[in-house]
Amino acid sequence: MKNAQLSIIALSALTLASCAYDEPESIRTKSDEAISFRTGMATRATETTNANLTSMYVTAFDGTTPYFENANFVKGADSFFTSSTKYAWLDNTEEIKFFAYAPSQDELGGDITVIADTAGVRLADYSVAEDIAQQVDFITANATGSRKNNEATGVELTFDHRLSQVEIRAKSENPTYTFKVTGARIGRVQYMGTFDFITNAWTLDEWHDTAIYDTSCDEITLTSTPQSLMGDSGNAMLMPQKLIPWMPKGDPDNIAREAYLSVLVQITRTDNGFRVYPYPDDTKVDASGNPRQYAWASIPLSGEWEQGKKYVYTLDFTEGAGNIDPDDPNPGNPVIGGDIKFKVDVDDWVDSDNTIPMTPVLK
Repeated sequence: MKNAQLSIIALSALTLASCAYDEPESIRTKSDEAISFRTGMATRATETTNANLTSMYVTAFDGTTPYFENANFVKGADSFFTSSTKYAWLDNTEEIKFFAYAPSQDELGGDITVIADTAGVRLADYSVAEDIAQQVDFITANATGSRKNNEATGVELTFDHRLSQVEIRAKSENPTYTFKVTGARIGRVQYMGTFDFITNAWTLDEWHDTAIYDTSCDEITLTSTPQSLMGDSGNAMLMPQKLIPWMPKGDPDNIAREAYLSVLVQITRTDNGFRVYPYPDDTKVDASGNPRQYAWASIPLSGEWEQGKKYVYTLDFTEGAGNIDPDDPNPGNPVIGGDIKFKVDVDDWVDSDNTIPMTPVLK
């Protein structure tokens, strides 16, 4: 049996056009009998592009037997990805299954394990980083190729995003109150699981507690134009999951550890500057020991996050300000009267409309 040299080669194809699927800029050929990959993105994105995808990791199977595991392939000056260890096609027609992902295990989280066995390939014990700024865009691709069919043009790898992207924005057209915001919180969501490269599905680890993700921004005075509250951290990359909403009245302290969104806000009267929230008699202090000038205003969070989707929550403070955060004094009580609304935009990293009323829970 003749073995041809196997090097993983990827064409520069992570271009971001306005369509849902991006074809490679060109399909190049090689004459050195090497296996090659050309890459693409099945969804639009800003996180992973031609420019910043410089390395990927590939596991290959001959039938149900691992051929090579978690091999690192790095982009060269010619935009092809090659590994330091060279492999070989097994036969002219024999098919090899390939499973690829990026970024590295260290970037995804040092405690994870990529397992390759007769059951397939799994990314085990993945945990979303505690710091939003350290969260990454986890992408994967599967393909099958043979020397006969793919030696010249390469095996196409089409990457998909496997996490859910979340952004919080806020706005207000309230003539009575002025809202100044310095941060946002995504509260009590699941953060650990195992990804199956065969089914492209997550199995969440329900034995662990849920997590809270905070971000800060320079002070923003809300206007009629929605403004992002994510600051320098950027958007969150979180585990796909079904969200069970916090119950401000039934469980104000959130003992059940259910999901909610919060905004770190100061509310004043527009006519005279009198501070309405945090309440004037609030005795809680900030990190410097001074009376706090901002407090968390929260809403229950329901729905489902799907992988590869971007969720933009636009919180509208025009008619209200939600409930006091579960971790604040007097949790669950309405901040001020009236209804808050939020708009949820969902798509493959872009926006579409889905408006959901957001009302302080009174009973």
